[in-house]
Amino acid sequence: MFAFALWDRRKKVLLITRDRLGIKPLYYYHRRGRFAFASEIKALLTLDEVERSVDLQSMYEYLGFEFVPDPKTMFRDICKLEPGHYLKVTDGSVETAPFWDLAVEPFKGSRSEAEEELVSLLEDSVRKRLMSDVPLGVFLSGGLDSSAIVALMARHMNQPLRTFTIAYKDPTYSELPHAEKVARIFGTKPNVLVIEGISPEEIENTIWHLDEPMTDLSTIPFYLICKKAREQVIVCLSGEGGDENLVGYDRFKASKIDRFYSILPGVLRTEVIRAIVDRLPDRPQKKGAVNLLKRFVEGSCLPAHGGHMRWQYFMTGDHDRSLFLPAARAMISGDPFAPIARVADGKAFRSTLDREVYVDLRFTMPGSVLMKVDKMSMAHSLEVRVPFLDHRFVEFCASLDPSWKLSGLTTKAIFRTAFKGILPEDILWREKQGYSFPSKNWLRDELHDYLTDRLNSSPLIREHFNLDYVNLLIRQHVSRSHNHNHVLWGLLNLAVWHHGISHASFGVSTQSIRSSM
Repeated sequence: MFAFALWDRRKKVLLITRDRLGIKPLYYYHRRGRFAFASEIKALLTLDEVERSVDLQSMYEYLGFEFVPDPKTMFRDICKLEPGHYLKVTDGSVETAPFWDLAVEPFKGSRSEAEEELVSLLEDSVRKRLMSDVPLGVFLSGGLDSSAIVALMARHMNQPLRTFTIAYKDPTYSELPHAEKVARIFGTKPNVLVIEGISPEEIENTIWHLDEPMTDLSTIPFYLICKKAREQVIVCLSGEGGDENLVGYDRFKASKIDRFYSILPGVLRTEVIRAIVDRLPDRPQKKGAVNLLKRFVEGSCLPAHGGHMRWQYFMTGDHDRSLFLPAARAMISGDPFAPIARVADGKAFRSTLDREVYVDLRFTMPGSVLMKVDKMSMAHSLEVRVPFLDHRFVEFCASLDPSWKLSGLTTKAIFRTAFKGILPEDILWREKQGYSFPSKNWLRDELHDYLTDRLNSSPLIREHFNLDYVNLLIRQHVSRSHNHNHVLWGLLNLAVWHHGISHASFGVSTQSIRSSM
């Protein structure tokens, strides 16, 4: 992982670059003959000429995807350098270009050879990331990815491994029993953080450190567990990247099911079935059959070219039509899935699944997952290392037969069989649960007043959004007739972020390079 700059004093050329997969962020400003770059947006905001104007198109895309897709940010004048790219500044010009992309030859060995190579590559990646002269630990959720990291770390540690785990009182959200089992098997020193609720102050602190709103529902829990981990260690390993490389998300399954579901007549799917499913009340648990059914039907009604990201997109047709005020909506252009097309269109893929994995690695992961990891860990001066994102491992996984990764509806199929004998069977074959917290329930109860007050008093929300519709969403959510968790949480994060940025005074100094542009 890296983000760095090189200045050639003799040629007067500046080169800045970001690692292959976007583990570290890098931002830049280029306007009116002025160029500046930084690892945080806040540093760029110290420049008088950098305006804090919100980009409406970015705001629209954020509410759909829950992050602002590269290379844009929420600020009109600030861009992100894309993963695997470099930017060169010479007298009179600024140009960006890729130095790496995910393009590999298909694996030619047998399934058993692939399983052996998978474990070997991941273990080598873990071993390399254990090099440290400071205390080191690992995040353990009890899921497959983090458990595999713990198992491989234990092979190379000469002292008990410190593990850090989040737990919730609601058993449909908590993975603690599974994490405790893994900790016992590998003799770790477990540290558990039980989250019973989230305070407004914790919400505001977390969003402040993000620089721009990003509403991955595991962001606040990750912020809190990083804080706890930093009390004991300076470096932590984490399992991010496993679900992208090895096909672990429900959206991959939904996309496969939809190939059969979409055979049904469109009127039946979008009017009859959806009307029936919409009447089912939301359940308080995290997943469950009803909640999954409602999410599947909702995603299947979105434009087909959105692919598997239809089940990770939250600006449904009703929201798209009613959420924004007319003046704001008129300034928002284009297809909601255009950012995905920009990343993946024109590239050759063996299969639909290969394209979906590519989109996850090049689009969703750097903008959401890795942004969360970097910002939340750096808020506490904690270094997080991600073995699943060693580029050798990423390229190897991309070379595998797609059916080895998603077999029927079994996600991470080859990963599960490769770790037989290393991890217990119940860990190997359990469904993905995820790191998120019960925000949908808390927005109905202890955070309801905070949500309502923040949205109705926010200048940004009042200027661009239909408050009558926003308050209707709140009422429907509280009544459990609908689950509007994602759009309401997104709006709350947007309002809190805008308030913080609007009232902040930045005192950090920064340098910029003048050119003759």
